[in-house]
Amino acid sequence: VQVVESGGGAVQAGGSLRLSCVHSGRTFSTVAMAWFRQAPGKEREFVALIRWAGGSPNITDSVKGRFTISRDKYNTAVYLQMNNLKPEDTAVYYCAVDLRGAREKYWGQGTQVTVSS
Repeated sequence: VQVVESGGGAVQAGGSLRLSCVHSGRTFSTVAMAWFRQAPGKEREFVALIRWAGGSPNITDSVKGRFTISRDKYNTAVYLQMNNLKPEDTAVYYCAVDLRGAREKYWGQGTQVTVSS
C-alpha cells in the first residue's frame, strides 16, 4: 500500500495550507486516516484523525479551531486544512492509514510545512 502526501510548503504566520493524502489500498478496507507531525528535535505527535465509518474527527487541542480534517470517502483521500498557521506548526506532516486486517499503520513519506514569523 502506497501513501502519498502533498500540499506542504512555506507560508508566513497567519497563512493557510491544505495537505492532501491518498493511499493505494482498497477503499472498503479503510478504517481511518490520520495526520501526524514531527518538528525538528521532537517526537512525532498526533494531529487529527477521521474514521471512514463516520463520526466526529479527533483533533489535538493545539490545532483545534485552526485545522480541519476531511475525507473523500470513495477516493481514499484525506485532507488537512490548516488556517491561521503559527511558527510552532512547522514540522514534517505525515499521513497514516489504518486498513482492516493490517497489523500496522501505513505511512507516507511526509511533507514539509514551514511557517515563518
